[in-house]
Amino acid sequence: MPAIDLSDFLCLHYEEVNPTGAPPVLLLHGLGSAGGDWLLQFGPLAQAGYRVLAPDMRGFGRSSAPPEVTVQAMAGDMVLFLERVGAVPAHVVGISMGGTVAQQLALDHPEMVRRLVLVNTFARLRPQSLSGWLYFLARAALSNLVGPERQAEMVARRLFPRPDQQLLRENIVRRITQTNPCAYRSAMRSLMRFDVTGRLGELRMPVLVVTGAEDTTVPPPVQRALAQGIPGARHVVVEGSGHGIIADNPDAFNRILLEFLAEERGCI
Repeated sequence: MPAIDLSDFLCLHYEEVNPTGAPPVLLLHGLGSAGGDWLLQFGPLAQAGYRVLAPDMRGFGRSSAPPEVTVQAMAGDMVLFLERVGAVPAHVVGISMGGTVAQQLALDHPEMVRRLVLVNTFARLRPQSLSGWLYFLARAALSNLVGPERQAEMVARRLFPRPDQQLLRENIVRRITQTNPCAYRSAMRSLMRFDVTGRLGELRMPVLVVTGAEDTTVPPPVQRALAQGIPGARHVVVEGSGHGIIADNPDAFNRILLEFLAEERGCI
């Protein structure tokens, strides 16, 4: 797994597949996840000829964990990363937290983004129901007071609730419990403050919003509002999929992603 020093205190590890491919596709993971969790997308993207880059963002995976782990800081990291590896402009794909980083990157540096794919994410997240508030409060409390294991188990059950998803639950529990707890809490606080609703109209590149119809972490109406706020954005809802769509329904997700990216090449 290659690594790159972005500063004296930040070393990013990343996955790279098909390094001679073009154009580059930057894959941004969710909270408590890492670049390797895009594994089921690596093959299809590489086979389609793309150069695939999936970094562990600051504080996650094998990358270093500086004190500040915010959406804005992670977006700034991605600017440096893309420049250093010679991958500008890139298609940018982000899920959940990665989707907020993708938005921040596209808003601050639109010249670096060819096409933008936002998966199960939001421009502003405020729970719409009592159960939603209780989930986020419990998640924060467990992370701060009990430790990552209990919080990871709760998140895993929420992301992958079906009996046949036990392996997926085990994988996400392992990822979260290996994450630096201070970085995790810092990122959670930043996500709760994140709000770019007033800037969505600035996004002028082609944008696709992908929603898992059964997402209970970022409700589909929140994602619909995100798509409606972006001029010309396309919104696809995938039935039978939840918040972890890239793992629980990879075939459908990969088809939608590749079709959208192929439009730039005039392949469809």
